[in-house]
Amino acid sequence: MASVDGAVLQDWVSRFRDEVTEQKDWLTELDSAIGDADHGANMARGMNAVAERLAGGTPETVDELLKTVGMTLVSSVGGASGPLYGTFFLRAGMTAGAVTELDGPAFAAALRAGLDGVIARGKAEVGDKTMLDAMVPAVDAFDAALAAGGSPAEAARAAEEAASAGRDATEPLVARKGRASYLGDRSAGHLDPGAASTAILFETLADALSGR
Repeated sequence: MASVDGAVLQDWVSRFRDEVTEQKDWLTELDSAIGDADHGANMARGMNAVAERLAGGTPETVDELLKTVGMTLVSSVGGASGPLYGTFFLRAGMTAGAVTELDGPAFAAALRAGLDGVIARGKAEVGDKTMLDAMVPAVDAFDAALAAGGSPAEAARAAEEAASAGRDATEPLVARKGRASYLGDRSAGHLDPGAASTAILFETLADALSGR
């Protein structure tokens, strides 16, 4: 697959919805240890709201699709995850533009814009024990794989692997942002729930692009 079109992106969103719904209890369990115990429920609710919104008709352009996802998440998900995930999709859509498909570099630019939006909104960095510990290495790996001549599907698989490694690397960290930071050293020894859901985001992207 040399390009990413609206059908593939909608498949990604649908797969992400299915996975966060299936893993809702696990995500909530992770959040119960260091947060508000609502991350799984919030993400499932938000992505089901996205599915309902898109059931009314598929937007014709990439920017419309991604911005619809983003705006729905911002308006339907409580806590930090709604604004952060919403910003990711909104910024990605703004960068993608009113097109019906994206080549590899254009899709990489959209992912990078989404990441930059999360950084700006959350004011965190790698090592703070947040979703960025999975998202930054994932987007970097996507770019690196493309630069090495890989297809978007191959780049997404590299991003999936990097996101999973980033998620796992949050376990020994002491949280420096968000509610988990209130626990201080007690936040160590637990996976960050936002990094866990971000790993799901890139896993489902890789599956959508490869058609697995």
